[in-house]
Amino acid sequence: MTEKNKIIVEATPYFIAEQSAPEKDRYVFAYTITITNKGTVPAQLLNRHWLITDSNGKVQEVRGDGVIGEQPYLKPGEMFRYTSGAILETPVGTMQGQYTMHSDEGDNFNAQIPQFTLSIPRTLH
Repeated sequence: MTEKNKIIVEATPYFIAEQSAPEKDRYVFAYTITITNKGTVPAQLLNRHWLITDSNGKVQEVRGDGVIGEQPYLKPGEMFRYTSGAILETPVGTMQGQYTMHSDEGDNFNAQIPQFTLSIPRTLH
């Protein structure tokens, strides 16, 4: 990734207790993603590729066009934020992946989504 094609991805996960059913091994998480173009060339997000891993080692692979039905176009300095979700069979897991971007100069490049943890909140006694 060059400085002209520099996309920064940040994630903030949340546990959704009211949609979860631990007795049925159903743990629902939401996450807010912020995508910022820190490069010098406008770029559009074309595709997503996620690896979602639960604490049993089960991996879900998700590929698709855009995010939440959109393919955001980001000029230098612009950001795009969206919220989505994942369902795990365990109370802890991880997500990571990449977005395929297309720059105005005709380059396709990947913006890495750093691994983040999905975890139910811990209760202190």
